[in-house]
Amino acid sequence: MSTENLPSFAALAVGEIVATRRVEVTRDTLVRYAGASGDFNPIHYNDVFAESVGLPGVIAHGMFTMGAAASVVEEWAGPGNVVDFQSRFTRPVPVPNPGQAIVDITAKVGALDSDTRVARIDVDVVYDGAKVLGKAQALVECA
Repeated sequence: MSTENLPSFAALAVGEIVATRRVEVTRDTLVRYAGASGDFNPIHYNDVFAESVGLPGVIAHGMFTMGAAASVVEEWAGPGNVVDFQSRFTRPVPVPNPGQAIVDITAKVGALDSDTRVARIDVDVVYDGAKVLGKAQALVECA
């Protein structure tokens, strides 16, 4: 296997931020994601329905939020180098109409395994000052 596109294990340090991104989520974003994913649950487009089931209004798809987090790591690590990504959905991301929800994503080195040359990347996904994904972590193969 070629190691030319792998992150350098020796260059990484626990606690180091390797990538950040700010994602703006609008109702248009939700419509596009619903079409791409096939997830047409009304909690993602109908305020009356969302509120009737106890939500603060329309919320972003959890898988959209998780995918945005994973893509930040994948873009840093390179195609095919993320060997695992896991998270828990802990809070919804309400998306106002009109307007947008701003989600901040920070990926940092959480642990380094020198035997396997794998970096655990911890990903913080924050909306309105609170984490919306819990225990979001990626495993990345390194050179």
